[in-house]
Amino acid sequence: MAVGDDDLENRMSAKDRGIGSRGGDRNRIGPPPLPVAVSSSTEFGDNALSSRWTSWLVPMFVVANVVVFVVAMFVNNCPKHFESHRLRGHCVARFLGRLSFEPLRTNPLFGPSSHTLEKLGALEWSKVVEKKEGWRLLTCIWLHAGVIHLGANMLSLIFIGIRLEQQFGFVRIGVIYLLSGIGGSILSSLFIRNSISVGASGALFGLLGSMLSELFTNWTIYSNKIAALLTLLFVILINMAIGILPHVDNFAHVGGFVTGFLLGFILLARPQFKWLARVHMPQGTPLRYKYKPYQYLLWLLSLVLLIAGFVVALLMLFRGENGNDHCRWCHYLRCVPTSSWRCDDI
Repeated sequence: MAVGDDDLENRMSAKDRGIGSRGGDRNRIGPPPLPVAVSSSTEFGDNALSSRWTSWLVPMFVVANVVVFVVAMFVNNCPKHFESHRLRGHCVARFLGRLSFEPLRTNPLFGPSSHTLEKLGALEWSKVVEKKEGWRLLTCIWLHAGVIHLGANMLSLIFIGIRLEQQFGFVRIGVIYLLSGIGGSILSSLFIRNSISVGASGALFGLLGSMLSELFTNWTIYSNKIAALLTLLFVILINMAIGILPHVDNFAHVGGFVTGFLLGFILLARPQFKWLARVHMPQGTPLRYKYKPYQYLLWLLSLVLLIAGFVVALLMLFRGENGNDHCRWCHYLRCVPTSSWRCDDI
């Protein structure tokens, strides 16, 4: 490492180093600001450079998801087809009229029927492959199975997405969100054929993946690097572990995470700073910014892997290939059988 990098790090207080002063707050993990000069007010979140953009895209995504859910409930209209539910229970919250939820035995998440979700664009292998409805790879990430599903995803999107958008802008975060959602949908379609899938989880895992790769590619501007890495890995592993429960589409999680991880190297790299030896630097000389060779290498490698991965996965999908034929153990990523549940019908 250059002498200049060490000199700068030694001059920065714990507060100035950003993430080191944040403890274990999982929702505030992120890169420290780029310092224009070492000052006493460069704390993460307070410095202007760490919040160069006002977050508006992520709130719009949240609003869009809520609106789509309301539309889905309006189209579902549980009271209208109440007769079909007579043997399975009544509509829930009937005071909501046509927005009332399906009987809990049909949908325990307080939402519409699977038929309605399928009609509005849920991910289903037969429709994507046999009927060539590839648009479902995108529309499924805006649909949710119920209020509980929607609430959990939108809270995660607010906590993760707003912070990232403030740091990197709406274009890059929007690209990561959408491409990660599509990447999750593609992997899900390759491995799941007997059920439908909806939700923004793949896109959310893409944001988590981009946070991890952003930490790696901007490694030299972090203090307490190991603490930041372990905290983020813990959050990711906990969320992945939830995905092995029955009826949770963990393939969308994995596909979204890998896509976002690669996109983080491509879109979220920050110029590193070079601190000239103080004996040769006149007072007041500004810092130099540049990308380091390893950042260019990670950028190129990630771009190649991302393009190749999408091309190969899409070719496999639209040829009707089953991902389980190429990976005998991958089904455990979606469901691990225990004494409490079985995975035969998953």
